[in-house]
Amino acid sequence: MRPRLRAHLRTAAEVGLAHWFFGNLYEEVVGMPARMAEHPPAGGPFAAGSPVRYYLPAAPLTLAATFACVVAGWGRRPARPALAAAGLLTATGAVMTGHLVRAVNLRLLDGAEPDRAQRLVRHWHRVNRVRLPVVAAAAVALAIGARR
Repeated sequence: MRPRLRAHLRTAAEVGLAHWFFGNLYEEVVGMPARMAEHPPAGGPFAAGSPVRYYLPAAPLTLAATFACVVAGWGRRPARPALAAAGLLTATGAVMTGHLVRAVNLRLLDGAEPDRAQRLVRHWHRVNRVRLPVVAAAAVALAIGARR
């Protein structure tokens, strides 16, 4: 792969991972799940106010660019451990996100009962507090692997 293309892929992956991390950090700080529970946006997951609207366009690009960086740099032996970690951590973060979307976000958007909504919000925060360092570590591992 040409060095220029590799640099563009790395930039796209780093920007995507930063978007993912800071978006989830923002949601953690402002209590986005509790807000969704209190005032579910009318119109489902794609309605105004739904987090799907700002993650859906970036998610496929972030995952594709990150995994492309892993594959592109795999031939360089010193980079392999860091790139393997970047790929594994990115996949882990994606699985955690998929779980939260299916198990929490969609139920909150449908208007869960107050007691159930509180449990869902607590669950979202527990998982998100693990997901944040996972995504941050993926970005660091990608940066280390891309520079070797």
